[in-house]
Amino acid sequence: MKKRVKNNVFWVGKVDWELQKFHGNEYSTHKGSTYNSYLIQEEKTVLVDTVWAPFAEEFVDNLAKEVDLNKIDFIVVNHGEVDHSGALPALMKHLPDKPIYCTANAVKSLKGQYHQHWNFQVVKTGDKIDIGNGKELIFVEMAMLHWPDSMATYMTQDNILFSNDAFGQHLATEELFNDLVDQCDLFNESIKYYANILNPFSPILRRKLAEITALNLPIEMIAPSHGVIWRDNPLQIVEKYAQWANEYQENQITVIYDTMWNGTKLLAEKIAEGIRFADEDVVIKVHNLAKSDVNDLITEVFKSKTVVIGSPTIVNSILHSVAGFINLMKGLRFKNKKAAAFGCYGWSGESIKIINELMENAGFEVLSEGYRNQWHPDDDAQKAAVDYGKKIAQF
Repeated sequence: MKKRVKNNVFWVGKVDWELQKFHGNEYSTHKGSTYNSYLIQEEKTVLVDTVWAPFAEEFVDNLAKEVDLNKIDFIVVNHGEVDHSGALPALMKHLPDKPIYCTANAVKSLKGQYHQHWNFQVVKTGDKIDIGNGKELIFVEMAMLHWPDSMATYMTQDNILFSNDAFGQHLATEELFNDLVDQCDLFNESIKYYANILNPFSPILRRKLAEITALNLPIEMIAPSHGVIWRDNPLQIVEKYAQWANEYQENQITVIYDTMWNGTKLLAEKIAEGIRFADEDVVIKVHNLAKSDVNDLITEVFKSKTVVIGSPTIVNSILHSVAGFINLMKGLRFKNKKAAAFGCYGWSGESIKIINELMENAGFEVLSEGYRNQWHPDDDAQKAAVDYGKKIAQF
């Protein structure tokens, strides 16, 4: 059933309450998600994006109940990724010759994924389409936010920015608008979305935000492709993105470790104690990597000024969980963050050196040589770990 967004603009998407993993198994979606598709019914009838392929037939059937499919004049594809374009093959069986407006890169991605030669109409930033009643759609290329093919579409008079993956969040809800959902959930899912998906492209985002501002378009709603529509103070999420894109950090130190026989775990807890002794105001979080959700941890890294990483030494190296997590952080290209290392060992003790090298390679400023302890920490070793935490807090 379609839901009115504003005037002659309707939501015709899908709420996915059961979604727990996204991008394969790369991203956790504890609160599900939505796939937002929008139907514009002015003098011209326009469909903006579709839904993920598993819901394609359901989407087309539901859409046909709301509008004669043959009366759809054209489709706008803001982004070719399958969670937005997955229903296109099923839809285009009913209207194979209708135009699809998208970027040149989107033509490549859509052809590459679906191997169809639909009626593609390439658009670039500033191109416009008259949809009647004095209203236009204006296209804004959003390359690498987060695919090369991404764009946003702006609707004049109603002043709606269909922003696709920018400004979204994975949050399943029957409510359409930001002011109707739990604000803690909304903020937490928004920052997690940014930290895990958009952070590598922060420099591009800063330029794109400036470009959108320079267009001087009044924005009364931001309608992303996941989660809720921003209607109450919609520019608040733009302001948040401007902050997050600017080498974001809070007054937080996060300790992340994996352990074999709990020696490294004990060091983590003592280091946290030391940080607290030295700084009563800093937020301290301690996480066992093996028992934590990595995407939630990435969000904590994003908020942190310093990340303290621990692993015991195993076969002259570090635990694969820690190595994988550091590699994940490297790919997300964090800036303006410090790092420190710790861990237990029995014989060779290389883990600290390896962590330091990997963290430096991931773009972190390594604070010290690190703290390592042979065998299980005794009282003296625990005191030394507390002192190490104090030292970390003072950087």
